[in-house]
Amino acid sequence: MNDWPDGRNGEQGNGYGRGSAGGRPEGARSMPHVQRRGVPQQSPGYGQGAGPGRDNGYGDAYDNGYNTGQVYGAPSGGAGGGGYDGVPPQRGGGASGPRQAPDWRRRIKIGALVLVVAVLGVSIGTYFWADSKLRREVDLSVVIDRPDGGKGTNYLIVGTDSRDGMSDEEKKKLHTGSAEGSRTDSMMILHTGSNGPTLISLPRDTDVQIPSFKGSESGKVFPAQSAHKKLNAAFAEDGAPLLVRTVEAKTGLRIDHYVEIGFAGFANVVDAIGGVDLDIPKAFKDKKSGADFQAGEQTLNGEQALAFVRTRYAFAGSDLDRTKNQQKFLSALASQTATPSTIINPFRFYPAAGAGLDTLVVDKDMSLWSLGSMFFAMKGVTSGDGTSMNMPIAGQSGGNLLWDEAKVKQLVSQLNNDEKVTVTGN
Repeated sequence: MNDWPDGRNGEQGNGYGRGSAGGRPEGARSMPHVQRRGVPQQSPGYGQGAGPGRDNGYGDAYDNGYNTGQVYGAPSGGAGGGGYDGVPPQRGGGASGPRQAPDWRRRIKIGALVLVVAVLGVSIGTYFWADSKLRREVDLSVVIDRPDGGKGTNYLIVGTDSRDGMSDEEKKKLHTGSAEGSRTDSMMILHTGSNGPTLISLPRDTDVQIPSFKGSESGKVFPAQSAHKKLNAAFAEDGAPLLVRTVEAKTGLRIDHYVEIGFAGFANVVDAIGGVDLDIPKAFKDKKSGADFQAGEQTLNGEQALAFVRTRYAFAGSDLDRTKNQQKFLSALASQTATPSTIINPFRFYPAAGAGLDTLVVDKDMSLWSLGSMFFAMKGVTSGDGTSMNMPIAGQSGGNLLWDEAKVKQLVSQLNNDEKVTVTGN
């Protein structure tokens, strides 16, 4: 009788299973492997005997049903295995395997996102900080009989001799005197449009007749005045709204925005940016303004800058020459302020913005965007992208300057239609 599986007899293989006469007991027969569910099998390669998955002595190996390429744990038995501690292998770095390389693309994306969020946060915070500092005190809605608006945007920029907030020591240092109230030392119209910016000075001695107007505080309507006065008298009589009303009546241009700065604010802005570089072609002195300048390139601090823009008696052209210096200096100030080195440098930007915004008085509809556009447009005048001029003058009458009405009419038409300005001034 053949006791071997699959019809094999005791004459084959290694001689196992020859019955009672064989050299090995019957218990040494190689039995078919039965896979037990839920019981881990010994991995190949452990021990020295013929474990599962090894050669069974007949020259062929049989499959034990498990992946022979994976190690499930360290065997705890002796040679040939038999024990299993049931602990699954650990992933990641360590002595048993290589560590995963860092995902630099993911890290770069996360870093860029964090940077963008941080920049946006700072920008938004700066916007609201700056917006809260704007003094929107001028109500242009009280101005009556206004001309129709043209193309582009018109700003009325006013420098006053206001001494608000100045100590007696500061007044003495800046040669401002101690007069009460405020008057206009400079007035300019800045037009921005598709043909570049145009900066036009309005001499304070311009001859005007005060038109009818509505009182900014009383709300009462006052009739037009027949007397001839200087333009700066309008500001002294009823402040910014009457000045806007008078300029609009005199020019036919609609003023979209109003910007005003006093003595202290002007000097503080200059000091906050570390001074303004200016080329002065000819030396001059003026005792009243405190000016004492040598010819050549130099850096003006706040005190010197104020003296420079206020001086009139040292020049033959008096107020006309002063307006030219005012244009020159304001353009240089804008050119040095509206730069990346100032805007992105918090140690320059915040002091300059704080000094300027604290003292600027603007109309109630002025936005930070419009204010920034104004400064960049003034920078464009310096860079050669725009035009700077005085209002065309025809002569004088009783110390008042008379405009050349034909040229003024042509200039206003070009500005309203946003055309290239061809008119020249004094």
